Amino acid sequence: MEKIENPVAEAEVRWRSAAEGGRRSGNPTAPVYMATAGFVTDEDSEVDHGRVLSVLLQKTGELDEQRWTYLVGFLVPELALPHLRSGGVLQVLEGPRIVGTARITAVLGEPSGE
Repeated sequence: MEKIENPVAEAEVRWRSAAEGGRRSGNPTAPVYMATAGFVTDEDSEVDHGRVLSVLLQKTGELDEQRWTYLVGFLVPELALPHLRSGGVLQVLEGPRIVGTARITAVLGEPSGE
C-alpha cells in the first residue's frame, strides 16, 4: 500500500528501540506501515489484546530518531471512531509486543470508507 486513502487522524509515534522491546529491524520503512493497535488511557496502560484494531500508519515527517509524524487509518474505521480523540493514545503492536506509542494530535473527521 502506497498511501492511506481516507485517514481519520494525525499522530506522533514514538518507536521503542530494540533494547526497549521494540522492532529489532528498526523503525518501519514501508510507505504505509500496517500493524495492530489498542487504545489505552495513557502511555503506561496495558493493552486489552482482545480489543485490538488493524491500524495503518503513513509517515509524514520525522521529529527525531524515535519520534515521527503519521497519518492514521484503520481497516475498519467504524470500530476506532468511538475511541478516537485528540490526545488519545494507541499502543502499536507486533504480535503481543508493544513496538510504539501513538498520540493522536488531530482527528480528521468521519472516513468515507477504505
